[in-house]
Amino acid sequence: MDSLSQIALGAAVSVACMGRRTAVWKAALAGAVAGTLPDLDSFINHGDPVRNMTFHRAESHALFWQTLASPLLAWAVAWVFKERGQWRAWWLAMWLALITHPLLDTMTVYGTQLGLPFTDHPFGVGSVFIIDPLYTLPLLICTGVALARSGHAGLRWNTAGLVISTLYLGWSVLAQAHVRGIAEASLAQAGLKPERVLVTPAPLTTLVWRVVAITPDDAYHEGFHALADRLHQPQPVIRFQRHERGMALREALRGDWNVERMAWFSHGFYRMREQDGQAWITDLRMGQEPFYTFDFAVARRDGATWAAQTPVHEMARIPLREGLQWLGRRMMGDTAPPPQP
Repeated sequence: MDSLSQIALGAAVSVACMGRRTAVWKAALAGAVAGTLPDLDSFINHGDPVRNMTFHRAESHALFWQTLASPLLAWAVAWVFKERGQWRAWWLAMWLALITHPLLDTMTVYGTQLGLPFTDHPFGVGSVFIIDPLYTLPLLICTGVALARSGHAGLRWNTAGLVISTLYLGWSVLAQAHVRGIAEASLAQAGLKPERVLVTPAPLTTLVWRVVAITPDDAYHEGFHALADRLHQPQPVIRFQRHERGMALREALRGDWNVERMAWFSHGFYRMREQDGQAWITDLRMGQEPFYTFDFAVARRDGATWAAQTPVHEMARIPLREGLQWLGRRMMGDTAPPPQP
């Protein structure tokens, strides 16, 4: 999730753990810091864009290493606030503020390697977008009230924010499962037998969903579904657009580290293409046609063969105004086509 969400979650968790054992502002401040610490790994340069992408949310987001780091962080907090007698309470608060960061990240589609050092599997539920105001605002508002009000009333507000935001995550999982059922039925109706299906929310909301289906004919199919579509169609059907995946180029570059890494990290949701004598690989999970966040040139043509190169990253953004207008219309059940360049 975005940094603001992580700061808000860390602060709320810490306030809930510390209760009246310390000042609310101290608990909120320490939790906010702990909640954003794991994302400092984004400032580490691993040498090229593919490594930077796939090594993000790795060791700093691993529950094992965070558990080992939590007593040291708690000692530092207790020392700064001159509350060494509360070290054990701070330990629990800092541990929870740390581990809830990768657990929340896991709800997005990106991929969080929270099982290191035992497994490097990039976990990703994909039921919430990286920025979702309906998740973040309850935490910000309720923790803000807790800071403004003293005593049990303020703490109850803080708890309410945690409950509401957690229920929203639960809602997102249920909505994702609902859309997946519609997607599978729509694919079957279209005569498509996908190898894998991805269902993720559109930006900023869980009311509009994007579906990507990988089929054995070296293609991927993209479609959209809004929960409001049921208002216009008693039995909504998702319409899919077919796109080529470029698997011939994939075979030509089999064994290339960057290609293999991206294929693994994206769980198979990727495409390849040749453009201007370069081979590009795109993560299909983040973005929508033809705008993608992670698109890398990984090789260049050398006669009839391909030569590896240092990856080059390009990102195509949806025009903000057109994107928001389309999103608003889709949320109301309007089947308007998505923005194009």
